[in-house]
Amino acid sequence: MAEATSGEPAPRPLPPGLDLLWGRRERGRRGPRPGLSADAIVDAAVRVADAEGLEAISMARVAAKLGFTTMSLYRYVASKDELLQLMFNASALGAESLVIEGDNWRSRLRAWATIQRDMLDRHPWITQMPMPAPPLAPNSLHFVERGLQAMDGTGLPDTEKLRIIGLLSSYTLNEAKMANDAARAAAEAAKAAQAAESSGDAAGPPLTFEDLLRELVDERTYPHLYRLAWSSSGADPLSEREEFLAGIDLILDGVQARIDRAG
Repeated sequence: MAEATSGEPAPRPLPPGLDLLWGRRERGRRGPRPGLSADAIVDAAVRVADAEGLEAISMARVAAKLGFTTMSLYRYVASKDELLQLMFNASALGAESLVIEGDNWRSRLRAWATIQRDMLDRHPWITQMPMPAPPLAPNSLHFVERGLQAMDGTGLPDTEKLRIIGLLSSYTLNEAKMANDAARAAAEAAKAAQAAESSGDAAGPPLTFEDLLRELVDERTYPHLYRLAWSSSGADPLSEREEFLAGIDLILDGVQARIDRAG
């Protein structure tokens, strides 16, 4: 490894995007027109994605939002992929000062997962982002640090704490993605229903998952699904939020069992 002049090892080069986030690369010089910066570009991109989804993000679209040319953005952000990394980091702004409330590890970790879900609901475009590796942006690592801190006193090794954080995050991300996909599908269905109604070809209300199960499964071939479908008939279903929290509690039950086994 190369040595710095101070005798300390020289910092290793970071991948594009991370080098900008961690201050290893200059953020670009101010152009001839004031008002453009990496932060302004990221803020505009987040606002576009919040309103229109991740598919609306392009350098040209963000430039138009800001009133600049597309080429002017490249003085500050090298590519769309880099812009997505900066947007992901911006979505967790404030994580470094986040205080997780709770009287014990379980209530703190439940609150941590709920905060993450709330963030995903505010920025549902995150569920559309490719994630080939765990996020390493500064704000993301601050949030992971808060989750690890929530498990102080459990006696679990740090490697297991990190595994638990990963499991909770994967579950939360998947649940948020399904909720976001369902909301997008419902919006499209409502639009189609409105068009059909205006043309005099209106259909009935959409079928729920339970409705479809009762229509499709028979007791001999799918005895467990059949029992599940009909046992919930007439009962008030849990809301999506309640289902999400029930899943979190199941995961935390497993964490408690692991703590108990560890003694």
